[in-house]
Amino acid sequence: MSLGLIIFLILLGLMLFIVEFMLIPGVTVAGIGGAVCLVTGIVFSFITFGTGTGLLVLGITVLIMVVMTVLMLKAGTWKKFMLKTAIDSKVDTVGATEGKVKPGDRGVTVTRLAPGGKVLVNGEYYEAKSIDILINPKQEIEVIRIDDNKLIVKPINKQI
Repeated sequence: MSLGLIIFLILLGLMLFIVEFMLIPGVTVAGIGGAVCLVTGIVFSFITFGTGTGLLVLGITVLIMVVMTVLMLKAGTWKKFMLKTAIDSKVDTVGATEGKVKPGDRGVTVTRLAPGGKVLVNGEYYEAKSIDILINPKQEIEVIRIDDNKLIVKPINKQI
């Protein structure tokens, strides 16, 4: 095996690793191909030129990989790929700010609350959670409080 082919395999392996880290996240064909090229180039340098040259090629390859990693991190390359917007919204809010549901409102359970499920309050469906007990479907409930995206409810006991 010629020295040119060994250098080509190592450079190809390094380029595939750069593609793996910068463009394709996870373990993909580029990363596996890069590892195969690097190992093949290093092994062939041991076989073709002996232990001394093989260790030299191994050391230079490791040094180049460390320098490339430091340069990629130091140059701010990762900042180009990072999400810079802050997400401060909440999903599925109940609507307490709009006045749709208030503590003390009454409704009926749609599903069993064990302890969570769906309720119908003021003509709209919401996720709800009972405090300590299971509440069967079609039972009357009262809203105790509102936590971010769930109503906290209790059953209304019918007095006879």
